[in-house]
Amino acid sequence: MTMYPDITGKVAVITGAGRRKGLGEAIARKLASDGARIVLHDLGRTAGDMAPAHGIGGDDEMHAVAEDIRAMGAEVTTFAADMRVEDEVAALVAHAVATFGRLDILVNNAGVGYLFGPLIEATQDRWDTVLNVNLRGAFFAIKHAATQMLSQEIEPGWGRGRIVSIASRAAKSGSALTSSYVASKHGLVGLTRSAAMELGPEQITVNAVCPNHVTTGLGEWQNDYMAKMRGQSVEEYLAAMRGRIPLGRVGEVNDTANACAFLCSGQARYITGEAMNVSGGEEMH
Repeated sequence: MTMYPDITGKVAVITGAGRRKGLGEAIARKLASDGARIVLHDLGRTAGDMAPAHGIGGDDEMHAVAEDIRAMGAEVTTFAADMRVEDEVAALVAHAVATFGRLDILVNNAGVGYLFGPLIEATQDRWDTVLNVNLRGAFFAIKHAATQMLSQEIEPGWGRGRIVSIASRAAKSGSALTSSYVASKHGLVGLTRSAAMELGPEQITVNAVCPNHVTTGLGEWQNDYMAKMRGQSVEEYLAAMRGRIPLGRVGEVNDTANACAFLCSGQARYITGEAMNVSGGEEMH
């Protein structure tokens, strides 16, 4: 059943959506279920050995995700691009327009997060990898998506466009062993608020969603990694995490996907510049 009928027919680019069990896939499925035409992005052809730890989908996996969503009856296309390279991000937006004639929704989901460790052991290369994907790439995507949206007419009751970036609970506080990731997500929320101020008068809303730990393929890898860093078993690490969450469980991909779909709908047309927590109460500001 379509929950947000005003999303039907809208063209949505979802970055970092080419991996099964991933958050991007769940967002794409949710928007497709509401009738959106989907542009799936991932690093694709160049994922290589970055894929397992970064949660990056290669070409084969991205096309498989697309086929799964197409089987739902949705219109889907795919595009591989390196979010660190502006020309490739611009080409992603151009592909969406060439395929479907317009762009209505951007979901900035692409990100990396496994480069954890003590601050004093961080290298410039590792710092740059995280910041260049999580923040620089999101900036490129917002810039080029907004440029396209501004060329389109305002739709009464909906506006000109929706931009939603997947930030993190880490955007609201600090966390040991994750300095580059935390910095990138704080920056993403700042970028969201600035873009909302600029684009609001043009009826483009810009918001962020801030989930806590989410059960994904990448999340399972992170559980192992962070448990080892803390000298715990995975179950001890997860039990401690659940103990900090008032609702008593870690997040699921559909928790975030549902929040994202709401922000993409006409029901959220008066919401912009927000960083919405989806954390089971773990974060409350």
